[in-house]
Amino acid sequence: MPHDHHHHDHADADAGDRRVFLAVAVNFGLTIVQIAAGVISGSLALIADAIHNLSDALSLVVAFAARRIARRPADADMTFGYGRAEVVAALINYTTLIVIAVYLAFEGVNRLIDPPEVQGWIVVVVAAVALAVDTVTALLIFRMSKDSVNMRAAFLHNLMDALGSVAVIIGGTLILLYDWRLVDPLVTLLIAGYILWHTLREIGPVIRILMLGSPDSPTAAEVLDTMEEVDGVADVHHLHLWQMGEHEISVEAHVVLDEGADPVAVKAGLKDLLTRLFGISHSVLELETAADRCLGVRRIGHETG
Repeated sequence: MPHDHHHHDHADADAGDRRVFLAVAVNFGLTIVQIAAGVISGSLALIADAIHNLSDALSLVVAFAARRIARRPADADMTFGYGRAEVVAALINYTTLIVIAVYLAFEGVNRLIDPPEVQGWIVVVVAAVALAVDTVTALLIFRMSKDSVNMRAAFLHNLMDALGSVAVIIGGTLILLYDWRLVDPLVTLLIAGYILWHTLREIGPVIRILMLGSPDSPTAAEVLDTMEEVDGVADVHHLHLWQMGEHEISVEAHVVLDEGADPVAVKAGLKDLLTRLFGISHSVLELETAADRCLGVRRIGHETG
């Protein structure tokens, strides 16, 4: 039965890799078409969408590589395993999005000051094709984005691109109908602002994982208070709670035993409680007695400096 489960997980991973690879190929092809059309038509919004689409393709390449690396087993060099490769990939992709958004905003302001001629039909047609490709790409990786911060970053690239294509289509239509050239840089600024807003909101949790921050739930205080309620536990201090990966929480703590308490029973009870209540399967507990307990120490964390 374990063999079947492993085979199923491996098959799912391979299927996911194939979907990501297909998304990469489609996005690279679309980028070439968009850039050419943007140069011919003189549309900054279309070129901006193409550059963002190129970032989508590159973000998918990074996400694909991270998925492969993250599945490597732990070894002497990486004793916690390679799972954080996906978190690092997410940070790279979100940082890239911020840079792109700032660049597009800068170019958009320049075009507001001196709006160029834009050929509306080319903008609308190519952006419509881009919207179709972006939608297909987003659908390819949507399911994987639910459980992976890495794929969520790549999905956000594509989602923003799809919304950007919608904005470009609207802008091109207004140019055709009313010859309102200012709409092109305004649409560019809209795309840049939307990308920046979403990215800044998503990058925080990624940085928190890489900084060994505790999860939103459970909190360190909740874990500590719960551990101290276990029979045989007199005190808990030096508690560290952090995310080893996106879905894996670890705890480390010093536990002072009540006089006469059975250390084996207390340790087993604590580990069972941590797993059952908080899903923490990786815990390192140092048992102390009243005679050798640490004095004058922090309950959560440790002294630095």
